[in-house]
Amino acid sequence: MYGVYVSNPPARPRLDRAKIVASAIELADALGLDAVSMRHVADRLGVTPMALYKHVENRAQLVDDMLDGVLESMSPVPPASPAAPVAPVIDWSDTVRARIFAARDLLTAHPWVREAIETRERATPRTLAHMDALMSAMFDGGLSADLVHHAMHALSTRMWGFTRDVLPTPEVPGDPARRAQAMADFAVAYPAIIRMATTSPHAGEACDDEVEFVFALDLILAGIQRLHERDWERSTTARSILGS
Repeated sequence: MYGVYVSNPPARPRLDRAKIVASAIELADALGLDAVSMRHVADRLGVTPMALYKHVENRAQLVDDMLDGVLESMSPVPPASPAAPVAPVIDWSDTVRARIFAARDLLTAHPWVREAIETRERATPRTLAHMDALMSAMFDGGLSADLVHHAMHALSTRMWGFTRDVLPTPEVPGDPARRAQAMADFAVAYPAIIRMATTSPHAGEACDDEVEFVFALDLILAGIQRLHERDWERSTTARSILGS
């Protein structure tokens, strides 16, 4: 009597969009956004790349979903306690500031998010929700639609917790004698730059990104509030809007 043996192939991993996005986020956290390809994600999940296309249209859609997946975890601004006898007055700029720093914390945890934000060709639902929340706080503070419009432009990438600075510095020669001569020439040609670089309290130190970010953000928010208090309108001349 002969037995009949049936070979049962191993079950394929169950796949869905959420699992694909989660795997892609883990990959980007470990190796950066450039490492995220349909093939690389498929390898991590133990499936063929074609299996991913049943759930995600292409890599661009995958990155959109990754971005929204991370933004979804952004800590919301804590609401005022309803048990309090008198609800505390929350300034619009405090709410905006808190949301921006929540975004900044996300970028610290997921550095690739910055590149994803800067390279998206379309706004994802979660990016729109973040922008809408910032504008809503401004409107709640009484700011006009025109001022809100300009405020969002002024915040630019800072609304996401990072700054795109363009501060080129000259290359200093390695040879001591040539370096000394270059610095002497530079001091004659650009005395204000040398004065700042050599006499500021932190001269010679690398810039502190956190300090610089907070300074610029608070400066912008304070300026927006000042314009609001002065009933700013677009018709006001550019040279006089901040004048006394």
